[in-house]
Amino acid sequence: MSLFQSLTLPNGAVVTNRIAKAAMEENMADAEQGPSAELMRLYQAWADGGAGLLLSGNVMIDRRAMTGPGGVVLEDARQLEKFRQWARIGRSGGGQFWLQLSHPGRQMRANMGQETWAPSAVPLQLGGASKMFNIPKAMSEDDIAEVIRRFATAARLAEQAGFNGVEIHAAHGYLLSQFLSPLSNQRNDRWGGTLENRARLLLETVQAVRAVVTPQFGVGVKLNSADFQRGGFAAEDALGVVRMLNELPVDLVELSGGSYEAPAMQGDARDGRTLAREAYFLEFARDIAAVAKMPLMVTGGIRRRAVVEQVLDSGVAIAGIATALAIEPGLPRAWREGRDSQPLMQPVSWKNKMLAALATMAMVKFQLRRLSLGRPPQPRVSPLRALLQDQVRLARRTGQYRKWIARQAA
Repeated sequence: MSLFQSLTLPNGAVVTNRIAKAAMEENMADAEQGPSAELMRLYQAWADGGAGLLLSGNVMIDRRAMTGPGGVVLEDARQLEKFRQWARIGRSGGGQFWLQLSHPGRQMRANMGQETWAPSAVPLQLGGASKMFNIPKAMSEDDIAEVIRRFATAARLAEQAGFNGVEIHAAHGYLLSQFLSPLSNQRNDRWGGTLENRARLLLETVQAVRAVVTPQFGVGVKLNSADFQRGGFAAEDALGVVRMLNELPVDLVELSGGSYEAPAMQGDARDGRTLAREAYFLEFARDIAAVAKMPLMVTGGIRRRAVVEQVLDSGVAIAGIATALAIEPGLPRAWREGRDSQPLMQPVSWKNKMLAALATMAMVKFQLRRLSLGRPPQPRVSPLRALLQDQVRLARRTGQYRKWIARQAA
């Protein structure tokens, strides 16, 4: 299948080609946690780059629940004009632009100063780094209902702002993913136990979102193909959840994998599998494509045109590209013009897997910051330099966030 063949989604919307800019954590909100001028400049580069679909980094549905201190928050209409401008920029190249909506659950650092929620009071297991995260509060029925309402509110506002769709983040160990995993979800009520119960929050969130947006607005789900932790959310569970999603008006399912405890999305998994290659999750996607009624997207390490073609030939509808588009935002355009570009960032081979994962993320964010300032990327940046700069920046942003949240509460 051609990379540049269009795709009609179940809602009737057309994606102009089979390449998506996958979500990356930008941490580029302005002082009011809205889309900043730098973030808009970054998305202009991607809009000009030729991808058929742009997915934003995490957009938070609750200002008290942040995946990072520079995250964008969409919980009410106060900054809707900024979001309208962001939507116009993201759509300016002819592609679709969707917001990725997220709640971190227990994956929020303690220094953010907020109470963390989770299905059960199960802390993160990160060795010496575990103390960086609070023991979460087990959510009540009212808490769960509030989260569902917040996802729906953010989706309704996203449509009002002019975005083409939203992706509900139920992967990477964030809140909805925590409910799906039997390791983090140890409830014995209707939200825990069986897979049907563990998937209930995701399914009810999808239904609530769909109820407040028009039929033409895209609703997608980001789902782990597996958690890559023994006893966690397994490939068989992912198949089961996709079968449940088949019964709902879902326009796209993106398959990824891993969490903070097992960062498989960066090529390493705690269960010993070797994933450090392009299209990390393709082996799982083939099985899921056989049962999915909606189009599938696979993200994880893709940087070469031949691998995109392999993904599409496997039955997957869209190939999601992240790091390669941080290095070369015009990669889809280059491929369309016949150039065999293969952007590559040097791998981090440190023995400490947690630090290596942080350094890898920092190197990607280093490229994003340069693009946001109109500067060329530096894919050979030192991992240590990128990590140190990122930690300093995050510490500064954390202080700014805590002051902002205090003003909101005043």
